[in-house]
Amino acid sequence: MTRKTHTAKKSAALPAGYAGVHGGIVDLLNAARQATARSVNALMTASYWDIGRRIVEAEQKGRRRAGYGEQLMERLSADLTARFGRGFGVNNLESMRRFFLAYPQPRISQTVSGKLSLSELAQVFTLPWSAYVRLLSVNDDHARQFYEAEALRGGWSVRQLDRQIGSQFYERTALSKDKTAMLVKGGVSEPEDAVMPNDAIKDPYVLEFLDLKDEYSESDLEAALIQRLEDFLLELGEGFTFVGRQRRLRIDQTWYRVDLLCFHRKLRCLVIVDLKLGSLTHADVGQMHMYCNYAKEHWAYADENPPVGLILCADKGHALARYALDGLPNKVMAANYRTVLPDAELLQKELENARRLLESRGAPSPQDDKP
Repeated sequence: MTRKTHTAKKSAALPAGYAGVHGGIVDLLNAARQATARSVNALMTASYWDIGRRIVEAEQKGRRRAGYGEQLMERLSADLTARFGRGFGVNNLESMRRFFLAYPQPRISQTVSGKLSLSELAQVFTLPWSAYVRLLSVNDDHARQFYEAEALRGGWSVRQLDRQIGSQFYERTALSKDKTAMLVKGGVSEPEDAVMPNDAIKDPYVLEFLDLKDEYSESDLEAALIQRLEDFLLELGEGFTFVGRQRRLRIDQTWYRVDLLCFHRKLRCLVIVDLKLGSLTHADVGQMHMYCNYAKEHWAYADENPPVGLILCADKGHALARYALDGLPNKVMAANYRTVLPDAELLQKELENARRLLESRGAPSPQDDKP
């Protein structure tokens, strides 16, 4: 029996109306997961606002003592990390402190005791915590309020919010003669803005809040490799130097980020490292080609060789490494790249080390070293 015939018989044996029942259940479970993610995010954001409030009030009480604020944050970070795990680095606590300062008086009623309950706060801070962290990077109060209002009105995902801030949507709208048309156009999401339930659950902040040690995102993996930067560079081989992480580039109206950017002294070229949790796809290779072409034009110096791309993929314990070599100026340079750049076994070993670090209780937060 052929596979096609077997599949046809299996489909024919389905109960009447099965497709409708199955589709309805899938929609129900997806809606439930999305609602759960929103509820978790709201309660988490409320708790982070209250943590920020307590930090600010403690700082004000100790304002006469030099360095009290720094001592408070460092001690809190150490104790909370020891008790609750990752997610309470000094930079994360600073984000909570700034969050309270940016929103000092939530627009909700207070209880008789004068204290704000988490459930009341959760009704005000309805955007995901990741969205508020992104909003905190907007220095202009009017612009921040605009982005928050539009995100709430349009139901923007964090990705869409990040794209709109990166494209200066507030400034473009303010200068536009037809502001209504701009707002309508801005509310239209792009394919890359879509967030599935799994993406919401895997948000680094949600993982930290729920202490889900068995799951991690690409940002977590990047953070673990950064923490092990010296070992990682040694695994890559002699001649690698670290240039930066999350290097931003803009193509047309879309912003992208390069996970890690290195330079190889012997090859005299930039090495772009992209991290993927899933298996390698042709889309990953295509995106890496785009990164390399952009880096060649905008980041590389005139006397340097063309950049090379390195894609690291970790999929359930397996690691793959592929070099984006097509289109290099000559075969000799391509062969040189293949000879000097690291092989997959060494990279697999380092990725496994990073994964073990993530799974340990003291694993770092992906946002600990971000402002």
